[in-house]
Amino acid sequence: MDGKTLRQLQQEVDAYIGQFREGYFRPLSMLARMAEEVGELAREVNHRYGEKPKKPGEAEGDIALELADILFIVICFANSMGIDLEEAFDRVMHKYNTRDADRWTRVNKE
Repeated sequence: MDGKTLRQLQQEVDAYIGQFREGYFRPLSMLARMAEEVGELAREVNHRYGEKPKKPGEAEGDIALELADILFIVICFANSMGIDLEEAFDRVMHKYNTRDADRWTRVNKE
């Protein structure tokens, strides 16, 4: 990402999508697309760390690319709904930092 902000990523995706007449998919189509991408990630993780080995001769997948595909569709979803992901992320981190402040065992930093 070369230090890009979420806002910059949203602008980059918007410029990409803006090249096409079709534009952003409708919300249910995007949700289906997101489920597909999460499924592809799950398949790669299961092959690498789970009980299901790849078929002989099947190429190794790229977990980083699968995660990036998910990020792309999340950004598309947010852009299509006018959601600022930086602002939403700040809100969710506030939620985790308050709601889950004492939920986990902290690492002692001396």
